[in-house]
Amino acid sequence: MISYDVTECGQPLVKSERATPQPVGDQVLVRIEAAGVCHSDLHIWHGSYDLGHGKKLSMADRGLKLPLTMGHEIAGEVIAVGDAVQGVSVGRRYVVFPWHGCGECSVCRRGDENLCLAGKSMGVFQPGGYADHVLVSHARYLVDIGDMPPVQAAPYACSGLTTYSAIKKIPAQVLKDERLVIFGAGGLGLMAVLLAKALGSAGVIVIEPDEAKHAAALQAGAQAVFSPKQDGAMAQVRQAAGGAVWAIIDCVGSSQTVQAGIDLLTKGGQLVQIGLFGGHIDLPTPSMALRAITYQGTYVGNLRELQELMQLVKDRQLPPVPTTCMHFSKAFTALLALEEGKAVGRQILTPQGA
Repeated sequence: MISYDVTECGQPLVKSERATPQPVGDQVLVRIEAAGVCHSDLHIWHGSYDLGHGKKLSMADRGLKLPLTMGHEIAGEVIAVGDAVQGVSVGRRYVVFPWHGCGECSVCRRGDENLCLAGKSMGVFQPGGYADHVLVSHARYLVDIGDMPPVQAAPYACSGLTTYSAIKKIPAQVLKDERLVIFGAGGLGLMAVLLAKALGSAGVIVIEPDEAKHAAALQAGAQAVFSPKQDGAMAQVRQAAGGAVWAIIDCVGSSQTVQAGIDLLTKGGQLVQIGLFGGHIDLPTPSMALRAITYQGTYVGNLRELQELMQLVKDRQLPPVPTTCMHFSKAFTALLALEEGKAVGRQILTPQGA
């Protein structure tokens, strides 16, 4: 098999050739037909997260070991299974749930493997999707995609699951009654717009500084898009939301977006942060209680939520987010485009390329 690996943080990916692994027991071998390039891959490639004030969260301290095949948005065809596998068919296509836990702790037993403190996420702590094949540790992590194109299915494993889980954290009545504000119109933000509409949002307002991405946000279903660079932009957002902002999903997660979001919230409002851009904020503690606001983080989602999401996509026949396909060998090019802010929607690595 061929993969494109991080061998040194911040350096070009290295092509690696080795024997294709064979599944045993509960394992499943997937021939990868689509692998999304996610913004969190940039943090893994750089080897750290920015905590603000010059501080970094080292990926090595989290257990990252090199060389590593990144990529956690994976869809493809099952070509071999271990002798203990049930319920998965060779020749069928699946999207892979990559957020594996230890499988033994109370968190995993209640189905929240994504929150396991001893996580074994694919593309982070075990080989991922920047390759032509991947070995999945258990068949339960596969979700059948039917006749859905793998290029559409792959992003649901992270950007779809993450935004779905975030939106579900907003009370259903608030989502139905109030307009949702979303920071960012990248792959996450566009997915959030599509899913918010499918889940019954009264309307979506997007805040995005790159005007080249505004058209994509409107096409995805946003009722309005504002640039924070414009004078009075936040007042315009509040007005477009009906005078009060009750719910925000921050798909960026920078110091600026989180602070702007908290300032936008009305009394009793909620901000759910998805993005990991990095930074630091200072919060006056009395205002949290006096304003009764909620500032909540969310980390991807669990297997049950991915199964719900895939059923929603099929039932509602949701359109895909804008995608750019390129050959697996262009993985490093895709990373650089993402870092430079040139990617619109999702970049997808495939065996065929564009």
